[in-house]
Amino acid sequence: MTKDETNSSPQILWFRKDLRLSDNHALSAAIASGRPIIPLYIREPESSGNGPLGAAQAWWLHHSLDRLSKDISRLGNKLILRSGPASSVLEAIIAECGAQAVYWNRRYDPSGIETDKLLKATLVEKGVEVQSFAGQLLHEPSRLKTGGGTPYKVYTPFWRALEASGEPRPPLDAPDHIPALSKKLKSEELGDWGLLPKRPDWAARFADIWSPGEAAAHEKLEDFVSGRLAGYKDARDKPAEDGTSMLSPHLALGEITPARIWHATKGLRGVPADDVITFRKELAWRDFSYHLLFHNPEMASVNINRKYDSFPWRDDDDGFAVWTRGLTGYPIVDAGMRQLWIFGTMHNRVRMIAASFLIKDLLVDWRKGEAWFRDTLVDADPASNAASWQWVAGSGADASPFFRIFNPILQGEKFDPKGDYVRRYVPEIAALPDKYIHRPFDAPPSVLEKAGVRLGDGYPKPVIDHSYARDRALDALRSLNIE
Repeated sequence: MTKDETNSSPQILWFRKDLRLSDNHALSAAIASGRPIIPLYIREPESSGNGPLGAAQAWWLHHSLDRLSKDISRLGNKLILRSGPASSVLEAIIAECGAQAVYWNRRYDPSGIETDKLLKATLVEKGVEVQSFAGQLLHEPSRLKTGGGTPYKVYTPFWRALEASGEPRPPLDAPDHIPALSKKLKSEELGDWGLLPKRPDWAARFADIWSPGEAAAHEKLEDFVSGRLAGYKDARDKPAEDGTSMLSPHLALGEITPARIWHATKGLRGVPADDVITFRKELAWRDFSYHLLFHNPEMASVNINRKYDSFPWRDDDDGFAVWTRGLTGYPIVDAGMRQLWIFGTMHNRVRMIAASFLIKDLLVDWRKGEAWFRDTLVDADPASNAASWQWVAGSGADASPFFRIFNPILQGEKFDPKGDYVRRYVPEIAALPDKYIHRPFDAPPSVLEKAGVRLGDGYPKPVIDHSYARDRALDALRSLNIE
């Protein structure tokens, strides 16, 4: 191929978990080259580990790709959809149109890293230019190291190092045009991919609170920083309030970047610094999770602290089943699990309570809970999900000690004192007075009768006594002889 042909040959812009047009460094670099662009999304085989993490995120992916496709069409191009191993799809498109370059934004999960490493070597060997870019995180996971040159295992010094490394680069604007290839390429139909549930449509109410896509992500960010960021430090722990950003699913599929979110919190009048820093630390926790995953690629299935490998987990299928269905008899746990099933999300404070209950009250292996969350959360994330479950289990980096066992009754009374959150998702006990909303099993028969609550019939009795479960969990911990 001559130099002139190389300069005019098309290039492939491979979208992955970066379903956006603004602050997309791969897209900006591809446009800067001046050559025609082939926007591409590949539905890689499920066995590759490179698709949506679960069924709930597949619902989100469908709608996000639909939005991205329409946005690209408005800029004069077309999103090509293909299925198959990434290597086969890219080789086919290169053969079809003579593309000589592939651009992508880097992935940081183990399967993505492995796929991209092998693919880049193969393409370069065949004379195809490959350019990869950062942008999915505030930092590159391999960059930050302790003074001794080792990866961070404790969050606070990681946060300090991240903060000291300087502001994230300013976000890039979206282009106003994406130059297209004159030749038309075949594209599969998104509706044929089967990403949406049908019978039953368990995601029927997802759209009540979620609008996938880049535009919705930007609207949500603006709404948050202009209103709810002030007071975030306290409101974020109250599940009955609209106190969180709700940006996590948009981040999970790259509809918005953490750099854009970070910069949106700068120079805000009337917003206390403590609220801004607390929120930024949540962004940094996501980075810390990827830092851990990068250095512990089996984090979703292997304890970071290997001393927990012999923990005596119980094979409690019945306990796990009532936990997933929100029928444990502990209202704050049940409310969270039902919120998860109805809307594909759960308040962050309640996630910790529900995870602690499964792990420490029921002694069910944290990996089962992690897998359930992967399948049911729209914001499922390979790093944050695994890191957070190991944090609760005590087996992770900078983990909460295992002996810190949440009391679901006291947690409910502390963070949902009026019971508004519980009443929203556990309506069968809604008529109970505040005093008993988190402990219906302590209510006198007359109170239960007046509220129309029949324990063991309309609402279950506790699957286990918490005091007994706590003692049992501590006995299990002592069996490991962990100092």
